[in-house]
Amino acid sequence: MAFKCQRDSWVRQFTTQVVSCCPAKLSTENGGKKETLQGFHVILEDTILFPEGGGQPDDRGLINDIPVLRVTRQGPDALHFVQTPLEPGSEVQLVLDWDRRFDHMQQHSGQHLITAIADLMFGFKTTSWELGRQRSTIELDTPSMTADQVAALEQSVNDRIRARIPVVVRELAVGDPEVELVRSRGLPDDHTGPVRIISIEGVDANMCCGTHISNLSDLQMVKLLGTEKGKKNKTNLVFLAGNRVLKTLERSHAAEKSFTSLLKTGPEEHVEAVKRLQNSLKLLQKSNLNLLRDLAVLTAQSLKNNLDQEPVLVLHRKDGDSEFMNIIANEIGAGESLLFLSVGDEKAAGLFLLAGPPDAVEKLGPRVAELLEGKGAGKRGRYQGKATRMSRRPEVEALLRTFVSERSTEQ
Repeated sequence: MAFKCQRDSWVRQFTTQVVSCCPAKLSTENGGKKETLQGFHVILEDTILFPEGGGQPDDRGLINDIPVLRVTRQGPDALHFVQTPLEPGSEVQLVLDWDRRFDHMQQHSGQHLITAIADLMFGFKTTSWELGRQRSTIELDTPSMTADQVAALEQSVNDRIRARIPVVVRELAVGDPEVELVRSRGLPDDHTGPVRIISIEGVDANMCCGTHISNLSDLQMVKLLGTEKGKKNKTNLVFLAGNRVLKTLERSHAAEKSFTSLLKTGPEEHVEAVKRLQNSLKLLQKSNLNLLRDLAVLTAQSLKNNLDQEPVLVLHRKDGDSEFMNIIANEIGAGESLLFLSVGDEKAAGLFLLAGPPDAVEKLGPRVAELLEGKGAGKRGRYQGKATRMSRRPEVEALLRTFVSERSTEQ
């Protein structure tokens, strides 16, 4: 059967009864960290919460003030994942997260309209689509699409929106001959009940299980952001519909105001102003690099003066890079002294280099990296890497001096 959310996509609250409640688990990912939640799958007599399907994500909402964290379809049933059990047979109140639902309705109906017009105008068939969190993508069966075609498609789509064309949902029996005439990629293997047809009058008729607007004017507008190269000679058309266009415009306007304040120029001059800043930065970076190289040579000469008296040479500099350290090591050259160089924040992360007799460096390098809680590699008397705890440099220096002292005693 069709759920209440499919029969009437505009209902925001609904009273129904619990059919069953069974223990379940839900795999989630939060900030890149995966975790498994313990909870329950609740089946209701009917629901206004749409289970994911047809390229449309699932709804969110509440059952008796209990958050519904996921809704999935299992045959004719919708499984509502909650973390509080509900008594079978009890009456419950559903409340829909309307902002999320209406956004999905706008993007999904927008996809139907774009897909239909792209086919009518250019013969480009849609092979798949994705409703993303920030933007949506339609995969078209064409290796390329020109900027003029994108502009013409956008114009035609928005003309249909301004024409206030109705969007009608119908249900047909599986064997109805009209089912064969609509656009479709086929029914799911576990489909039961009537076939749902979404019709945009005079434009498109498509088999679909998702929730949709009732008139194209509900889309407000569609913005095609351009195309990206798809897989296997296909093109991905990126779009926004409805409120997403307004939100993107708000963010763009806020960014434009910030750039105007920072660059001290009008919006039409932002690009040129940034280019000038980039060129100035390149010149400064080049000049800074040359100065750093000169400083490395002078630093190496200063350290050379202590080679005879000091078996362990240590130098840290906040500003610098791997090249700075390698220039110093090259200038000093191979010798019996141990050279420990580091650059970066003294109490945070940075880079390090250990140079000296190959056998000593081979033995000490990994221990230095371990002390600094970093990683490194080396060969031919030089070991360098990244460190996360530069504050432990005194411990490294102590390690090196102990090593030299013990070796001297052995000799």
